Amino acid sequence: MVSLTAATAVTAMACSSAVSMWALAFSLSFGLSECHFSVPLRIHPGKYNLSARVNVSQLHRVALKPDGSGLSFASDPTGTVNFLDMVGNLQGDSGRGYYIEMSVGTPGQKLNILLDTGSSNFAIAAAPHPYVTHYFNTDLSSSFQALDRSVAVRYTQGNWEGELGIDNVSIPKGPNGTITVNIAAILSSDGFFLPGINWQGILGMAYPALARPDSSVEPFFNSVVKQLGIPDVFSLQMCGAGLSGSSTADLPGGSLIMGGAEPTLYRGSVWYTPIVEEWYYQVEVLKLEVGDQNLNLDCKEYNMDKAIVDSGTTMLRLPVKVFNAVVEAITRSSLIQEFSSGFWEGTKLACWMKGETPWRFFPKLSIYLRATNTSQSFRITILPQLYIQPITDEESVLDCFRFGVSSSANGLVIGATVMEGFYVVFDRAHKRLGFALSSCAVNGDGALSEIAGPFSAADVAADCSSGMPKEPLLWVISYALMAVCAVILVILLLLLLLPCRRRGRFGEITDESSLVRHRIK
Repeated sequence: MVSLTAATAVTAMACSSAVSMWALAFSLSFGLSECHFSVPLRIHPGKYNLSARVNVSQLHRVALKPDGSGLSFASDPTGTVNFLDMVGNLQGDSGRGYYIEMSVGTPGQKLNILLDTGSSNFAIAAAPHPYVTHYFNTDLSSSFQALDRSVAVRYTQGNWEGELGIDNVSIPKGPNGTITVNIAAILSSDGFFLPGINWQGILGMAYPALARPDSSVEPFFNSVVKQLGIPDVFSLQMCGAGLSGSSTADLPGGSLIMGGAEPTLYRGSVWYTPIVEEWYYQVEVLKLEVGDQNLNLDCKEYNMDKAIVDSGTTMLRLPVKVFNAVVEAITRSSLIQEFSSGFWEGTKLACWMKGETPWRFFPKLSIYLRATNTSQSFRITILPQLYIQPITDEESVLDCFRFGVSSSANGLVIGATVMEGFYVVFDRAHKRLGFALSSCAVNGDGALSEIAGPFSAADVAADCSSGMPKEPLLWVISYALMAVCAVILVILLLLLLLPCRRRGRFGEITDESSLVRHRIK
């Protein structure tokens, strides 16, 4: 905060007005109805069966090619990555989050860590909390080194604060070897850990630009690649949605493959889209379709602010204008014409009598992504089973469902609602993201997702993501304007012979798309 005397209040007001005007300018640039009931929103943790068992009969070993350019098969276990050992290493679902078991410190302390491709800090509970079953005790680790740096991440809902340190980490179902990584030891939090979760920390898998307090804090996966010599690639299968309910908790929820892609986890070919910018995993969305209806929006509307792929976000989140167009198109094409607005807004569930699933009433949703051949695109499609999501309540006489799409003020986010239909390859080495049909995105004999292409991209702009300055650029401009105001204030203070010391701390760029903010409570 800035402390000013009464004599400089007018100057401060003028400066504040200038900043406010700048902020305003940028903000401006950015017949079957009787069969359903609306009920107050009640959310229960999802519990699912894995309906399609992955065939892992073949052992896949890969290693870095001598030239470091990619992957090759290898029989020599030295320096190899055993993908088979990593299959099924995730637990959880879209409602509770997907987490992996890790061993932290010396001797190792076992913790479940939430997987989040929308942030870059590795942060773990390091103090007791009523919603955390156990935590990392730094005093019991002989290898923990405190860095005497504080770190804090504040979300719209929830925050945590702690201290940075360094320690040894290994993953029982991950690459062989122990690595030394940056750790944020969470000492206090508010709204971050919630009832019913089974994880004690968060594993940010994005780029250094998102690391807090600054990009000098090397993210976890960067350390893995550097120290173990594996390819700069990881891939993700999330198997928690569109599957039947079960009383058995914590079945394998998916797989995190570090070092490449495991062929038994997907069907068909992998389709790649360029990573537009290396902070979040930002991609370029060219258009959306509801059923066979093209929304016919300017492609920049889909990329307003940014369009990212984020495992830590529960839903498919769309910019407000796009979200409204999607709801309108679904309403037009759905067999249910009169539907409570609370369902679309996420405040109410839609319920049918048990066994009467509603998915046949709703259309498919398709997202077109620019291909690596920039004159082309490809289409990823999810069926209603992925975005009209069942909510488990064994005591109810009804089957209730929520809408797995929400509006966003922070850009388009391809979250778990979409990702659960696909095997996603984060090929950082070639600056691209790959999508293939997930082997677990099935319900009975039917696939819950589709992928098709290539299509011509001649009907869209050459660059759909250039309509808005990126967040770091906005902060650079902000600091520049504040510096100008500061210079003016200093000059005026000197003229008035009223010395005043300014002290200030600018807030961090927070991760608005995290599961911590948007997960279902």
